[in-house]
Amino acid sequence: MADNDDIPFNRNFPLKPGVVDEVRPKVRRILCDNPSPFTFTGTVSYIVGEGKVAIIDPGPDDEAHAAALLDAVRGETVTHILVTHTHRDHSPNTARIKAATGAIVYAEGPHRASRPRYEAERHNPESGVDREFSPDVRVTDGEVIEGDGWVLQAVATPGHTANHLAFAWPQRKINFVGDHVMGWSTSIVAPPDGSMVDYMASLGRLAARDEDLYFSGHGPEIPGGPRYVRFLVRHRQAREASILHRLAKGETDIPTMVRAIYIGIDPRLMNAAGYSVLAHLEDLVGRGIVATDGDPVIGGKYRLASGENGKSRM
Repeated sequence: MADNDDIPFNRNFPLKPGVVDEVRPKVRRILCDNPSPFTFTGTVSYIVGEGKVAIIDPGPDDEAHAAALLDAVRGETVTHILVTHTHRDHSPNTARIKAATGAIVYAEGPHRASRPRYEAERHNPESGVDREFSPDVRVTDGEVIEGDGWVLQAVATPGHTANHLAFAWPQRKINFVGDHVMGWSTSIVAPPDGSMVDYMASLGRLAARDEDLYFSGHGPEIPGGPRYVRFLVRHRQAREASILHRLAKGETDIPTMVRAIYIGIDPRLMNAAGYSVLAHLEDLVGRGIVATDGDPVIGGKYRLASGENGKSRM
């Protein structure tokens, strides 16, 4: 099965690093120069409003990007800094922007995992996480953050990380969705940092909302956001079905499943694909569909639970 052949991805994103792009009235975006297989062309930071503005996701620890953001708001006042989640490509530059502007930082909270680590995971290094970040104001689902000429509502979207938030602008039918939904690729859900159960529930929460235009942490904007989310849901259901199909042939491990399911994947993403499969398996074990000896971990072996026939129940 070819990976992601069921999602209408858009990888056309010609924005250059450091360039200010007013993509909608009172919405500007600036690309950080941190391209990778995980970040696409780089992290996108957003400036909301004019005169007195908010910056969403200041990006990684990058002086040049901080300078570009500050130059973009020269003559304006940054009153708010909003952070969708605490991965190192999104939150570390917050300290620079706050030091330069005195703006108040809003986020769900410091980084935390979606569940405690199992014993077999305790010695695994945790990469990509910003443990230095702590907001001035901790925001919960549904809270409204108001500025000069704009009103954003926090939408809890755990899954990619436990503390992930989207920031919706209901009056404009716009949603700044961070890394929970991306137009160029699927999001990584890697336990224990992420949770497939939470991720799927959060997709449902977004799809039920009225915002139609999504601005993501990487790549181009996503028109028809709820419709696109439904593509993502079907893709994850198909991924689960592929896992169960492979397990119907007998007990196996995650690397074997990745090779069978992710045909033609960039070799640099093989490890991430393994954790995505683990996220599905963790969910399936929790639902009693798949069995493993001990905790569901990356190095485990998996089999269909007694009486299962390999069909997805999602």
